[in-house]
Amino acid sequence: MDEASFGSFVAAIPAPLGIGTLTLGDGRTVKGFLCEAYAIEGAEDITAFGGWRAWLGRSSGVQPKSRTA
Repeated sequence: MDEASFGSFVAAIPAPLGIGTLTLGDGRTVKGFLCEAYAIEGAEDITAFGGWRAWLGRSSGVQPKSRTA
């Protein structure tokens, strides 16, 4: 995506979302969507499900992934 397109894309992202630097599980950093902290107060942490699609499928018996340190 060229710079001009990126600027108009970012301008269209509604609050509380934004673009920022994310740290992946393997330590790499990439650009991606962020959500401002105030917007997730009281929200359920779905990390153990491995993503929102698995979280949506929780009613169909999908179990959270176990996490190892």
